[in-house]
Amino acid sequence: MDKKYPLLKPHEIISALNKVGFSFVRQKGSHAKYSNGLKTVIVPMHETVARGTLKSILLQAGIKLDDFTRLL
Repeated sequence: MDKKYPLLKPHEIISALNKVGFSFVRQKGSHAKYSNGLKTVIVPMHETVARGTLKSILLQAGIKLDDFTRLL
């Protein structure tokens, strides 16, 4: 997988999503749903989030990797 995407913990991803307007909707099992009113993303609440999963989350949220890394 693409090494430019970092391995992060879920709370780090959620913190960055909160900064761009995403808020918690609900959680079912180990997956939390966040939405900004227009877009919805699912964040797995595992030890670390895989690079491919992070890439998918950013794609669904409409956030570029460079912008996301600045939010961390």
